[in-house]
Amino acid sequence: MTGFALVVNVASTLALIGLIWTVQLCLYPLFRFVPEPHFRAYHQQHSRNITILVGPLMLAELMSAILLAVWPPAEMGRWPFTCGLALVLLVWASTAFVQVPLHGDLGAGFSASAHRRLVSTNWVRTILWTARGVLLGWVALQLARVSI
Repeated sequence: MTGFALVVNVASTLALIGLIWTVQLCLYPLFRFVPEPHFRAYHQQHSRNITILVGPLMLAELMSAILLAVWPPAEMGRWPFTCGLALVLLVWASTAFVQVPLHGDLGAGFSASAHRRLVSTNWVRTILWTARGVLLGWVALQLARVSI
């Protein structure tokens, strides 16, 4: 079970890292170029589509991070997985308490200030997910060394 959880955790985290960097550098900055009469419909469709993609990945990452924090691989200590779970929980907190409310504001119509806050605060999630990737890369190296 631990091996499967580790594979799911690495795969979901890597997918989310690619996605968050795409959102941060490509999608969110382009919101300001959507013409005002079309922005609400555009934002609604963006939110629907991104949730279909992100939701299952975030759930898979969270569930596998919990499993690994509770039952870490025998070759590793618990600390990297506890740290990894803490990073996931910080991402979820930022999403729930910062990005979702800002998307709520933007859902009513484009707001330059809400857009600026969305782009600037989303760096928190971008950095947290990137840190998870680095941590999981280190874990993979440690586990590979034990296997060799």
